Amino acid sequence: MEINKKDFFLKGQTVHLRALLKEDINGNYRYWLNNPEVVKYNSHGRFPATVESLESFVASSLGSRNSLVLAVCMNDTDSHVGNISLQAINWIDRNAEIAFLLGELSFHGKGIMYEAGQLLIRHAFHSLNLHRIHCGTSSENTGMQKLALKLGMEQEGVRREAIFNSGRYHDIIEYGILNKAERSV
Repeated sequence: MEINKKDFFLKGQTVHLRALLKEDINGNYRYWLNNPEVVKYNSHGRFPATVESLESFVASSLGSRNSLVLAVCMNDTDSHVGNISLQAINWIDRNAEIAFLLGELSFHGKGIMYEAGQLLIRHAFHSLNLHRIHCGTSSENTGMQKLALKLGMEQEGVRREAIFNSGRYHDIIEYGILNKAERSV
């Protein structure tokens, strides 16, 4: 099955977000999670990503109401360059964790995930009625720290030595953003 270029869920100026599909595994996506450069600051890459494990992940994400996993695609070429997701959606407390994976290294530093993050946060607040979005990142990941701040998140705390990576423990810096539109009601 070919992916339809008009099959987008959220659309911005440069990127659009659509459901992550089984067909994406046939592209570069299957290599991202095994690339040390792509996964150097997160917990991916500890176990090999296989076609079977990715097929299982995609299938479970498509049927989930507690996570929203989307492919980040370029508007001009429709190429799949990364993923963005809301994870562990808590419908009672109205919060979720946002996660980013920019797999195509040639797109790093170009504002792709900033635009994707804006689209997904807006959707989370205005369509899903969430109150709070949060994320955490390694103290070594200055790019993600800058992205969180640029998206309007505030640093909320530090989980000391909470991730083991490259032979050492690193702090995880926590960020969060609240739905400010609710306060004006």
